[in-house]
Amino acid sequence: MSEFLLFMAAPFAACLVLVGIHAYLGLHVLQREVIFVDLALAQVAALGGTLAFLFGHELGGITSYLFSLGATFFGAAVFSLTRVRQGRIPQEAIIGIVYAVSAAAGVLALDRAPHGAEHLKDLLVGSILWVSWDEVLKTGAIYAGVGLFHWFFRRRFLALSFGNAENQGWSVRLWDFLFYASFGFVITSSVQIAGVLLVFSFLIVPAVCAALFADGIGARLAIGWGVGFAVSALGCSLSYLADLPTGATVVCTFGLVLLLLGVLRAVRSG
Repeated sequence: MSEFLLFMAAPFAACLVLVGIHAYLGLHVLQREVIFVDLALAQVAALGGTLAFLFGHELGGITSYLFSLGATFFGAAVFSLTRVRQGRIPQEAIIGIVYAVSAAAGVLALDRAPHGAEHLKDLLVGSILWVSWDEVLKTGAIYAGVGLFHWFFRRRFLALSFGNAENQGWSVRLWDFLFYASFGFVITSSVQIAGVLLVFSFLIVPAVCAALFADGIGARLAIGWGVGFAVSALGCSLSYLADLPTGATVVCTFGLVLLLLGVLRAVRSG
């Protein structure tokens, strides 16, 4: 048990930090019906980091982080400018295009980079098993800052996602950009330690599980955090006991738990 705690304490703490902010942001994403915006922004952030790597900068370094952050700000601008309530082209189409182009550009860049295949694997499933306590604390500080920002302006962000922001008398596009930009801060840090797939799972699966059993924002957030914490503990434990990749194991555990909760919801409704 002591060996398990010593080896898995930092990855588990990183999972808890991730679910803390992603479960909240997932409520917004689910309500906005832009489910794949996380994947798109994560892929844009990964593209920024890949370009920095191609230019000879160290992965996980400050330059790589700034490249990723700049790329996500560009993505945030695109998504805020293309938000239209009733347009001919749904925003999900724009999100899908951004994801596909960013992924393809990343593959082209990695084709010219040494050890490109290994880097691509890290971008997808991450290397959360080897996360350090310094990275956990740094990421937690960034997320805390984003959380405080959202708390201070919670009425406007909630109105954007859950209310009727168009009639509030303030710039919807500006606050949409600020939402996606703050989202970008989270995604940029998340992708570096957890990979695209795990970040997407932390964002969407707890929010979907919560939507199955609750309507209010507070109740959904509590359920999302509970599911995220439980899956993190179970996934990390299974990864250690079965000697499996931690990120992929947690993602599959999320899928299994969602399936079980979906069956439970169907039984209760029946």
